[in-house]
Amino acid sequence: MKDQVVNGNGAMAIMLRFRTLLALALVLAIFSVLAPNFLTVANAMIMLKHIAIVAILAIGMTFVILTGGIDLSVGSIAGLSGMVAGALILDGLPLTALGYVIYPSIPLVVVLVVALGAALGLINGVLVSRLKVAPFIATLGTLYMARGAALLLSNGATFPNLSGNPALGNQGFGWLGAGVVLGVPVPVWLLAVLAVGAAAVAGATTFGRRVYAVGGSERAALLSGVRVDRIKCAVYAISGATAALVGLLVASDLVAAHPASGEAFELNGIAAVVLGGASLAGGRGTIGGTLVGACVIGVLGDGMVMVGISEFWQMVIKGAVIVAAVVLDRLQERLG
Repeated sequence: MKDQVVNGNGAMAIMLRFRTLLALALVLAIFSVLAPNFLTVANAMIMLKHIAIVAILAIGMTFVILTGGIDLSVGSIAGLSGMVAGALILDGLPLTALGYVIYPSIPLVVVLVVALGAALGLINGVLVSRLKVAPFIATLGTLYMARGAALLLSNGATFPNLSGNPALGNQGFGWLGAGVVLGVPVPVWLLAVLAVGAAAVAGATTFGRRVYAVGGSERAALLSGVRVDRIKCAVYAISGATAALVGLLVASDLVAAHPASGEAFELNGIAAVVLGGASLAGGRGTIGGTLVGACVIGVLGDGMVMVGISEFWQMVIKGAVIVAAVVLDRLQERLG
């Protein structure tokens, strides 16, 4: 009897360990039956693009959660980033003192916007590490500030037609989010590069080991000489940068920027990280797990749209998925 209990616990532990892959297989099977066109090549390319958006955001969120933090501002940073890109393309960068306007090239727009996202993330990091503000409160405040700034940029209006002007040399923005290379959408290539880089940083560098150390025990990390404040500032800056990149991809795909873009993106990012096996307490999680979690969220979202589930029920289901993921995480901890 005792052996049966042990074997039962072992089987349960294995199922919990691979729960994200099982969930992905389940949702793929369900939507393949409910929507005959679900697994076509054309739809798969669309899903890959949507998964890439969630995964890029979630990669930055993974570093934050590994330290035991949370970042609620990523959706608003994404929205603000798209609006800033739109303003730079349409209105340029006015140099009032010199009396003229600079219209940056698209690569420079990307660099400036990603730097802005990193700076906003750094503000979160300073609030959390230096001023000892709870991550939830600090990033909630940044959420509102970034969303308000996005609205102020255009008085709540959309920046349309961001295709650029040949005379100004700022064309090509649409390629970033809607371009295709070797039959694969550009966002998927960007995700591949970021995922490989992030996995290498998290698993094979001193910085990555220190991130895990801070999440495992902040006090022990301090006593071992880890600059905890710097690590926290760095991970929030990474999260802000990935959020900005997502904002650029969304605006590029639409060739337009709207101040409400990015709403609820933080929920998808957090859900992907937790589904991927990361602990909200910090110290446990992988980039690979996050990618699988992002696949679940992306497939679930697209599948619900294809079978005609209302947007309101989609929110309910995604919320239930997050709760279930946290419950399973706690259960896995208890089983060791």
